[in-house]
Amino acid sequence: MTKTIYSVRILPRSSAWLRLFLFVAAVLLLPALAHAASDYYRHVVFDNSLTPDAYFYSRAQASGKSFLEQQNGRLPVETGTFLTPPNAIRIEWQSAPEGGWTAEIASPDVRNRLPGLDGHNLYFWVYSPLPIAAADLPRMVLSNAVEGLQVAEFPASFSEPLDLGKYSGDVPAGRWVQVRIPLSDCRTASIYPFKPEYLRAITFHQGRADDARHTLIVDEIRVDDEPAAGSVLPAPKNVRATGYDRHVEIEWDAVEPASLARYVVYRSLDGGNFSPVGIQLPGNRRYEDFLGKAGVHAEYKVAASDWQYRQSAFSAVAGATTRALSDDELLTMLQQACFHYYWEGADPHSGMARENIPGDDRIVATGASGFAIMALVVGVDRGFITRQQGVERLTKIVDFLAHAQRYHGAWSHYMDGNTGRTMAVFGMYDDGGDLVETSFLMQGLLAARQYFHGPGASEQALYRGITQLWETVEWDWYRETPTGDFLYWHWSPEWAFQIHHPLIGFNEVMMTYLLAIASPTHSVPASMYYSGWAGQSKINTSYREGWSGTTDGNHYGNGNTYYGIKLDVGVGRGGPLFFTHYSFMGFDPHSLHDRFTGSYFENNRNIALISRAYSIANPKHFAGYGPDAWGLTASDGPDGYVPHAPDEADDRGTITPTGALASFPYTPEASMAAFKHYYRDLGPQLWDIYGPRDAYNPGQNWISPIAMGLNQAPIVVMIENYRTGLVWKNFMANPEVGPMLRKLDEATAK
Repeated sequence: MTKTIYSVRILPRSSAWLRLFLFVAAVLLLPALAHAASDYYRHVVFDNSLTPDAYFYSRAQASGKSFLEQQNGRLPVETGTFLTPPNAIRIEWQSAPEGGWTAEIASPDVRNRLPGLDGHNLYFWVYSPLPIAAADLPRMVLSNAVEGLQVAEFPASFSEPLDLGKYSGDVPAGRWVQVRIPLSDCRTASIYPFKPEYLRAITFHQGRADDARHTLIVDEIRVDDEPAAGSVLPAPKNVRATGYDRHVEIEWDAVEPASLARYVVYRSLDGGNFSPVGIQLPGNRRYEDFLGKAGVHAEYKVAASDWQYRQSAFSAVAGATTRALSDDELLTMLQQACFHYYWEGADPHSGMARENIPGDDRIVATGASGFAIMALVVGVDRGFITRQQGVERLTKIVDFLAHAQRYHGAWSHYMDGNTGRTMAVFGMYDDGGDLVETSFLMQGLLAARQYFHGPGASEQALYRGITQLWETVEWDWYRETPTGDFLYWHWSPEWAFQIHHPLIGFNEVMMTYLLAIASPTHSVPASMYYSGWAGQSKINTSYREGWSGTTDGNHYGNGNTYYGIKLDVGVGRGGPLFFTHYSFMGFDPHSLHDRFTGSYFENNRNIALISRAYSIANPKHFAGYGPDAWGLTASDGPDGYVPHAPDEADDRGTITPTGALASFPYTPEASMAAFKHYYRDLGPQLWDIYGPRDAYNPGQNWISPIAMGLNQAPIVVMIENYRTGLVWKNFMANPEVGPMLRKLDEATAK
């Protein structure tokens, strides 16, 4: 059954360095309200499951004659009865004498999520179709880590068991009951203190063995303080709906009061009965409703909901009809959706791109912001925003960069979007300049410098500002010595070149050498392309073998054939596909050749074709791979961040849509087939407000809970390069690029 969220409340969380720093480079909600979403995740343990069958961040187990409903060791998702749409978690059990069962619900793994929850009480809602006496309800253990009852490693700990019935009382039939547990009631049962603010998981487990079947639906698990009484929220205004190929996008004007906790979206398919279909977080005012086919008319209304789960009056009704889109229209839809990450989701103070959403809203990413700038160019050219809006946003970014911390002209990998100060996300040595991230940023700035080169005062000022940033990057400093053969990734005033990570290809960092050679003020000799990037020394070959585990391509040139496709340049089967994207979003690979290949465009195409062929062959027999589900590249997966690639070590069964979608210039037909599969077939789970979700793993029934700054922009930009060549043309028009290519040709001829 479907229930209203108007409910009665009853009160009673060496080589390792080499791999980390090689791939770490792979590794934004309305600007004025963006922190509202960040605050939301300072309270939430569970609100909804991205998968409709079983909740990934759960564990379910029964022993003896006890019973617990489960799906492959996880708790089932309840889609018919929920407090906040579209789902909840169902715990169905039978407690037998001398048996046992455990049902663990954990918070999602979100990279850069701030540790610690804000509040002194644990709240959640329970519902049962039949009455359950308090004495027959489960017991509970709270844990600072997953698998709470097994954790005894510092700093993780767990509480003594709590009787749910003590706090809920008897649960009546067909009625939602909110449970409130003061966290001060929790006493440690671990060998270490239990710190409630670091709660990660709640484990329900067998209580009284009454040997009867019970069902308890659990929803909206959060840590908070008692909400203050307030007035009822106003209804959202100006609701509008737009129909696309398989989904409808609903938008509305923001509701401002601080007591706003969520928006609830209702849909009617018959022009009469409205049912809740989903929620949206504070700080955002768009919702994507995937209807699954063209020609479906739906009507929508939106309500605002506060922290006491009280709803406002409904908005006015808005309707739309899905319609079949042409391939060209589909691409525009995809670009615009991904563009929203960098327009709506950008840091409000700096305009820079956030590393991931949701995540730590303080963190802005230097390289991802370079990609965002190129996406802004596309957004202006496609009419997603006006040219004036683009100039204003880019001016904000340039002003921020001019005052941010720099290290011989290079910016750090991550900065605080409020202050411009370095954030050492990867540890104490990562507290200085990051030349690779700086090169990705500068690639975007130079493409924008040529695009926004109009006669008006604002564009002329922008041109001068970007030129000033460009000319003050001391590329030559990062040689370590005036005669060094390599550029190095990092330098810190505290640690100097302690990390000592040379930039050696072939991988994603070619742009660093190209810009260092092109610099009009701090250039390096073109010969470093062959001593550093494509070098043949023992350092070079050992480096390539170290991260790849193979001698194929350890001398930069490869020459082997994989799946009938010859690879001129690349290690192993070519590596993750971001190697063919990051340095080639602005730089046109048609324009580059060297001693090892006559065309980097063709070489990149072959890397993409090999990656696709590998996914079709699927030697590790992962679920979901095929001719329209391919493109292994870096992203989070069920086990954390991995540079997914077509090889034994780095193929984990996780598919990252940007891999195929950012390869449009190389493989347009195969990339379009992949997009139609991701959107039309998998859209109910994969399509969201920023386009396709970051990654998914069909075999483990996992969908990424984040969008990532490094992965949405390549979709926008590389599709545009396929369609019009826009970003390639503007970057290549910079006056420093032609002389750099001539220098490379001279070095190649020697």
